[in-house]
Amino acid sequence: MDRLKSFLTTPVAVLIGCLVISVAILISGGVIKVDSKTIGVKVADVQPSAVPTQQAPQQPVITLDQVKKAFSSSAIKFGDTNKKLIVLEISDPSCPFCSIASGQNSELNKEAGSRFTLVADGGTYLAPVPEIEKLVKNGTASFAWIYTPGHGNGEMGTKAMYCANEQGKFWEVHDLIMSAKGYDLMNNTVKNDKTKSGEMADFLSSAADPAFMKSCLGSDKYDNRLKEDVGVAQSLGVSATPGFFLNDAPFAGAYDYKDMEITVKTALGI
Repeated sequence: MDRLKSFLTTPVAVLIGCLVISVAILISGGVIKVDSKTIGVKVADVQPSAVPTQQAPQQPVITLDQVKKAFSSSAIKFGDTNKKLIVLEISDPSCPFCSIASGQNSELNKEAGSRFTLVADGGTYLAPVPEIEKLVKNGTASFAWIYTPGHGNGEMGTKAMYCANEQGKFWEVHDLIMSAKGYDLMNNTVKNDKTKSGEMADFLSSAADPAFMKSCLGSDKYDNRLKEDVGVAQSLGVSATPGFFLNDAPFAGAYDYKDMEITVKTALGI
């Protein structure tokens, strides 16, 4: 009996030892993932260079024909597809970086850091939207504005722009909505609530007829248009805001206009 116990114990011990070594190798090689809390190491203690970063999804290649199709299907557009330069802005008026790119919310630009402090405030950031607006108004570029939810509270503001566009007041209403007061109103008061359409209309009264605006916002006139815009944005591979296309060149984020300018000049042949 003692010999049998000895015979069984030795191989079992060896087997257990082998298993322990194998598991250790697998853990050290990264095959088995162990939560840092179980081994007494905090992620914050690891050098940043040793922490792998998630690769950003690759921006799909978009053709000029796709840009023209998106332009033609948009509710808010200026010009036509025959221009040398077609600009698409995919935006959400409740999105902070959309407001930053608009150049209408100076305080928010400052809060975002020196990189986004406007030239008018002593910084270096040239907001792209006012520069694009100049190109549109002087007939140099065609422009379309497309909604996609980048922050979550921009539906009422977007509908206000649709409504304003009916009366030729898009830019005036756009600038108010993108201001500090507009940003606060959308994110902290209105929050897509149709029952507060009167508050939005009153806020925009200096730019658009309040009776018309209240009626337009209180209806379901543009409910489906929101969904259509989101579909257009998705067809362009855009899921975050702001996003810009200058012809088929994508600019994902609140780019400084100076970084876009070479694309503009190339498209216009200047």
